[in-house]
Amino acid sequence: MKIVISGTYSTGKTTTALALSLLTGIPVTHARTMREILPTAFPGKRLEKCDFHELMELGMRRFTERIITEKEIGNSFISDGCPLQEWIYGTTRMTTGLNPAEKPWKIKLHKAIYNRGWNVFSETINGFGCIAKEYTKKHYDKIIHLPVEFPFNPDGHRPTSELFRQKSEILLKKTYTELGLEVFEVKGSLEERLNKIITHLELSPILSTKEAIITANKIKENKFDSIKIETETAVNKRL
Repeated sequence: MKIVISGTYSTGKTTTALALSLLTGIPVTHARTMREILPTAFPGKRLEKCDFHELMELGMRRFTERIITEKEIGNSFISDGCPLQEWIYGTTRMTTGLNPAEKPWKIKLHKAIYNRGWNVFSETINGFGCIAKEYTKKHYDKIIHLPVEFPFNPDGHRPTSELFRQKSEILLKKTYTELGLEVFEVKGSLEERLNKIITHLELSPILSTKEAIITANKIKENKFDSIKIETETAVNKRL
């Protein structure tokens, strides 16, 4: 069974995917974040400073890595996120700006100054969307969606905002409907989510939910939360 844990920024996808994997024994896959890909793709650059083609390349690299990883695992896995998200985030930036943390007036100014760049980005992201939609529709068996429930906590390094998150959520759910995909939405605490998912998928747990959550939180803290955040100081040193 190919399971997707879907959702936009800060909805608990990684922790839920890790805990569900521990709970069921089904392997979990993670696509590297743009922040992880950035140092190799564009050394010395902060994510919020990336322009049109750089963001597009980061999204494509992430999409490609996700597909390769899933292919290597086989026909049974839990995916932390899905390929639609790379397209969703790019498309949402067409209305919120490349850096959604910017003020509305500045976004309008950038669009006016870099009109050609915006048009190229729009055409490119639309083409990417066709590929992402087709892949998502054909390659997954179950989609578990985590809605926006918890307050957004800006971490100071990703070009995003609460408005960006809300718009991404709307577009993501709209796209699932457009593709005719059945989505199971789960709310509540992590323990409540896991119990609902297990029941819905008719899976047999191999350990307790509490044990899975404790271990998942430790893995997330050691493997994901410890990823170094790029800083202006680090950038200046490289330059």
